[in-house]
Amino acid sequence: MRSALGTRDTIGQAKGLLMQRCGVDAARAFVMLRTLSQDLNVTVARIAERIVEDHTASL
Repeated sequence: MRSALGTRDTIGQAKGLLMQRCGVDAARAFVMLRTLSQDLNVTVARIAERIVEDHTASL
């Protein structure tokens, strides 16, 4: 259960970053995450982790 909540939070953070960087709404940001996930054959959670990690590293 805690893992699922952490994953949900990370996906939310990634969506927020995409919304800010790309000027899209929440629905479009999730579509972007999902499309990357499908194209790269990586889970949405892992894509979200990378986006958040890259943002944190650039601070």
